[in-house]
Amino acid sequence: MAKTGIFYGPEKGSVDRVAHIVAKEFGEGNVDLISVKDKDPKLMEQYDKIVLGVSTLGMSNWNSEIGKSDWDTFSGNLENVNLQGKDVAVFSLGDSVTYSEHFVDALGWMYDKLKPLGANLVGFVDSGDYEFEGSEGFRDGKFVGLPVDEDTEPERTEERVKSWVSMLKNDFGF
Repeated sequence: MAKTGIFYGPEKGSVDRVAHIVAKEFGEGNVDLISVKDKDPKLMEQYDKIVLGVSTLGMSNWNSEIGKSDWDTFSGNLENVNLQGKDVAVFSLGDSVTYSEHFVDALGWMYDKLKPLGANLVGFVDSGDYEFEGSEGFRDGKFVGLPVDEDTEPERTEERVKSWVSMLKNDFGF
């Protein structure tokens, strides 16, 4: 079986919680769960299949007075990572009510960083299950990963993750 890594950040919050749900759906022992905090992105090269869990874009991205997030630091060194031929899927948290015009923009941000590195991006999700006004993570009629809204729809997270991981297992050849 191909080696699969789930890279997520930040720790001890909603992204951490959802990353653990994703890992559980893949099955114990089938994936490595890795926080991106203080990690070298080249670690991703050890995996054939990669899942990335990203927090929503928010004040830290719009306000230069707020320090860099774990993902800002990690992704700042992605250009040196060889993802050629690796299947990569992304989930992102967002708030579809408060940030309706920027819902899960992080999906688009990650897509734009990963595509030039040769990643084969998988796990796109139809938008029919979501209400939002705009998103940089919405391309050609689909989200370029799994949107998760723990702020206004936490009761739907497990169902959405289960469905998404089922699709990924097929894409990843589990």
